Amino acid sequence: MAFARVPLSRFGGVFSSNSKLIFRFPNISLSPIRSVVNITSSTATSSSSVTTTKVVVEEAEDSSSSSPPMTSVPTMTTTKRWRKPMCLYYTQGKCTMMDDPIHLQKFDHDCSSGLQVNATDLQNVSAQNLDYLLVLDLEGKVEILEFPVVMIDAKTLGFVDFFHRFVRPTKMSEKRVEEYIEGKYGKIGVDRVWHDTAISFEEVIQQFEIWMTHHRLWDRELGGALRRAAFVTCGNWDLKTKVPQQCKDSSMKLPPYFMEWINLKDIYLNFYKRRATGMMTMMKELDMPLVGSHHLGIDDTKNIARVLQRMLTDGAQMQITARRSSGSLDNVKFLFKNRI
Repeated sequence: MAFARVPLSRFGGVFSSNSKLIFRFPNISLSPIRSVVNITSSTATSSSSVTTTKVVVEEAEDSSSSSPPMTSVPTMTTTKRWRKPMCLYYTQGKCTMMDDPIHLQKFDHDCSSGLQVNATDLQNVSAQNLDYLLVLDLEGKVEILEFPVVMIDAKTLGFVDFFHRFVRPTKMSEKRVEEYIEGKYGKIGVDRVWHDTAISFEEVIQQFEIWMTHHRLWDRELGGALRRAAFVTCGNWDLKTKVPQQCKDSSMKLPPYFMEWINLKDIYLNFYKRRATGMMTMMKELDMPLVGSHHLGIDDTKNIARVLQRMLTDGAQMQITARRSSGSLDNVKFLFKNRI
């Protein structure tokens, strides 16, 4: 049996004075749980001594959010969580180990994991004016580093497809890129995948348009707007600010399908009548565990898609919340009176 050595700092693990290994998760608030697990390890000595260490798992309350107490909300039955990390070569169409059983056992190659919805959860779903919802959550503050999209059927709430690319900056020096990627992705162990697969933003958009055309979401000859579909973001930053900035850095015109979007935080505020500052707050209030690695774009996008599915099963209706003026791309009109 093979074992992987994982740095405790990644999980916030510490040894206490009584030889217990304690893991604390300050960013996730779940129902109070305290579990003790015995881990048996053998030492390579002549006596082959065996020691048992108690591992105490504690989940601390998240004190960073000042959200009001959550009102009672119905639960949605979904697959609990995806247990294996996604193969990030596969998500970009570059996995060459699909015939390797060890690789398949170690990494997930099904992006729909955790996004299945049961028929019994559709009883309260409202009629939608859209056919598809494209959940988008960009990563990268200086330039875009990751462009992930998860496509959800607005009628059945089912997972349809995904698009995922790592993006190579165009204005940054190689040294700055190295530092940037190490700081961003090195700590979660995906920096090598990024270096192996990242392409320019212009190439990403070209491939994304091919993907949208395949799903009949978009047609350049018909003006370039989305066809009965809309982007869903957790905030306005992704499409109001970051994509236009990246287009300028990449010497590109802003594509016409980025003219409007749904800010899920505004829908959340108007539907549940309470504010949520971000994805983590929404998941906490809806009693949904974080799955995957926070700030890995494809995992965050899947988590936002889970929140979207939950809101739809509760009866929320998705509507465009922001629209950019065709005459002045910097002029964005926000369509909800009550908004974040």
